[in-house]
Amino acid sequence: MTYKDYYKILGIDKKASTDEVKKAYRKLAVKYHPDKNKGDKAAEDRFKEINEAHEVLSDPEKRKKYDAFGEDWRHYQASGGNESQFDWSRYAGQRGGQAGNGTQGFGTFEFGDIFGGGGASDFFETLFGRGPTMGGGRRTSARKGQDAEAELPVTLEEAYHGATKLFDLNGQTIRIRINPGAQDKQVLRLAGKGSAGSRGGQPGDLYLSIRVLPHPEFERKGNDLFRDLLVPLYTAVLGGKVEVNSLKGVVKVDVQPGTQNGQMLRLTGLGMPSYGEEERFGDLYAKAVVQIPTQLSAEEQSMFRKLAELQKKR
Repeated sequence: MTYKDYYKILGIDKKASTDEVKKAYRKLAVKYHPDKNKGDKAAEDRFKEINEAHEVLSDPEKRKKYDAFGEDWRHYQASGGNESQFDWSRYAGQRGGQAGNGTQGFGTFEFGDIFGGGGASDFFETLFGRGPTMGGGRRTSARKGQDAEAELPVTLEEAYHGATKLFDLNGQTIRIRINPGAQDKQVLRLAGKGSAGSRGGQPGDLYLSIRVLPHPEFERKGNDLFRDLLVPLYTAVLGGKVEVNSLKGVVKVDVQPGTQNGQMLRLTGLGMPSYGEEERFGDLYAKAVVQIPTQLSAEEQSMFRKLAELQKKR
């Protein structure tokens, strides 16, 4: 078990007053609060340490006990002792009080809630108590299992229409619904599907990161789709209709006379559905790729020469 320097964690001197302890705590708690650092595991761990240090140093009785332990720990280490031989039972106490201190602007935190039901560190529990004890002052508090991460590949069509995916996890078949409009790298949380907890604790969670696979025809940008549209030369010159594949089905597009190669045609509402708002869709942008005819007959070549001459006379 590793010794924790609560003064160092809060960045204060050992002679700091209670007000200075609280001031340092509020500053750090705001900086590392989970609401400001979503998905940042390092910030979450730092936040837990800060709250643990504050609970001890803001309570005169706990601080006195902690300071006394610190002196013994230093003397013990200086004499060549190690952790496994240290007499922790001298400091193991009864269940500590709940901390009701919060950070301004973020509400009030209960100590148990801060630590996700898993309790504080082993160091804290040994000194101040968290539930029933074992020999030598060790605690048997429940521990939540580790969270797990996995990648879930889906096709663009599945992301468009929605799909039900099945996959095997430790011999268990998991069924998950992918809603229409799912985004690449979107993370889905499956509660209780992570590693098993210890000492009767709850299992961790499984976080699935969606990976939308590349598509041979479409490129996705947000909820908009982009693709090439082959347009015959004569249709580009004279105008007409061209069929285009969309994820909704085949539609006919009006091509205006004089359409240029590379010109973008916008098809409203034929993009991806907006996640959670299935009645809203992005757009499909079709880039005109004008097809130049090949293997012209002698008559066709003659007609093109005549057109070229007419263009010169304009």
